[in-house]
Amino acid sequence: MDKIKQLFQTKNSRRGSYSIAVTAVVIGIVILFNLLVAQLPQKIRQIDISDTNIYEISSTSQKLLKNLDKDVSLYVIAEKGNTDDRIRTFITKYASLSSRLRVEWIDPVLHPSALTKYDTEKNSIVVSCKATDRQTSISFDDILVTESSYYNTSSSATKFDGDGQLTSAVDYVTNTKEYKAYYTSGHGETALSSSVTDLMEKSRISVSELNLLTASSIPEDCDLLILNGPTSDLTKDEAKVLTTYLKKGGNVMSLLAYTDKSMTRLYGILEDYGLKVANGYIADAERCYQGNYYYLIPNLSVSGDMASGISSNSVLMINSKGMTQTDPVRDTINVESFMATSENGCAVTEKKQTQGTYMLGAAATESVTVKDSGGKKKKKDSRLTVYGSNMLIDAQVTESFSTLENLTLFMNSVTANLDSTDNISVSPKSLQVTYNSIAHPGIFSILIIFVIPFASLKAQTSYEKMLYLSTI
Repeated sequence: MDKIKQLFQTKNSRRGSYSIAVTAVVIGIVILFNLLVAQLPQKIRQIDISDTNIYEISSTSQKLLKNLDKDVSLYVIAEKGNTDDRIRTFITKYASLSSRLRVEWIDPVLHPSALTKYDTEKNSIVVSCKATDRQTSISFDDILVTESSYYNTSSSATKFDGDGQLTSAVDYVTNTKEYKAYYTSGHGETALSSSVTDLMEKSRISVSELNLLTASSIPEDCDLLILNGPTSDLTKDEAKVLTTYLKKGGNVMSLLAYTDKSMTRLYGILEDYGLKVANGYIADAERCYQGNYYYLIPNLSVSGDMASGISSNSVLMINSKGMTQTDPVRDTINVESFMATSENGCAVTEKKQTQGTYMLGAAATESVTVKDSGGKKKKKDSRLTVYGSNMLIDAQVTESFSTLENLTLFMNSVTANLDSTDNISVSPKSLQVTYNSIAHPGIFSILIIFVIPFASLKAQTSYEKMLYLSTI
């Protein structure tokens, strides 16, 4: 017995006892911390540590859910245990942001009648609102998007669109107003990419093609007319149709494109509204991408709804036309630039370079008096939005530069034409592998390189000193 007591009185045994005691205290603190955290609301304790922040709820969605004034039910028609963890986690986190949202899981194996009741298929989310009697369904395949191409033949998901799909669905079932946009054809225009049309549909805007050559007028249900990069000019009759539409309170968006043809009539309409298109293409040595003077990073001057979702001001304009402001044909027309070059911008032609500040994005608005279906006169705002380059929404640009806010700016300008609607379109998040690099380390690098190692070293030294003193 004495020998055993002597074993516990040695320096090594006392050090071991202190180590055990410290370890027990740390374990106790960890357990207590976990118990306390478990009592916090789910939206606080669920921290997004995914590689691509797929669980991060956008400010657009948060704003929508905060202002939600109708009860919405989310019926998840799936076997909960077999549902992808990413979808389960996102639904839980999303629903926790509003007391107006209610989630109910329905197993289609145990309750097959649910498929008929909600007119849907298994592995889907039915979003329903009793107040409006509107309902829509979201397939899991629309959340975990699989895109196959020549270079990608795998069946694994490449994008996560939980935020965008749920927010669009909630907005759809809680609102009864829908909008219609037409994009022109017949002048070498570029078709709108699926990325653009998907975002427009998320904001309750359906899209159809319109050939101005065969149309004697713009359809009555047209809320917005888009000219996406025409490379040949309008005819005299087409120009008249477009002008008449604007004078009656219509909304037009024109994205200019590279062309060697005369665009007298189209540019003439723009000039009537105070936007004179400069000759040549715009270069800017001060605001350019990696030394390419024709790859412009413009100065943005957006506010209000036009600034929604814009945080980095990272917009890329390639081979853009530029505009200068001139006197419009009517004093009632107001011109506002929201995107421009620096003072060192240049309009470059084969013969000369003209330096100055050029508008790359601008809107001309006018309040006009029109008659409604009952013959009563009312005021209506007409809006002409012009971008210097249709490459703003080109899929090769927007998909190659994932940090660009081109589509956000475009959608903000789309919804600015429509009454009582906001840009609630949220782009999918990529699930592609990213690398752990920091573009602007700043304080983070100081923390990693200096503070944490120094604190660890200090703690280790203090611990060893404590053990040493305890043995004296």
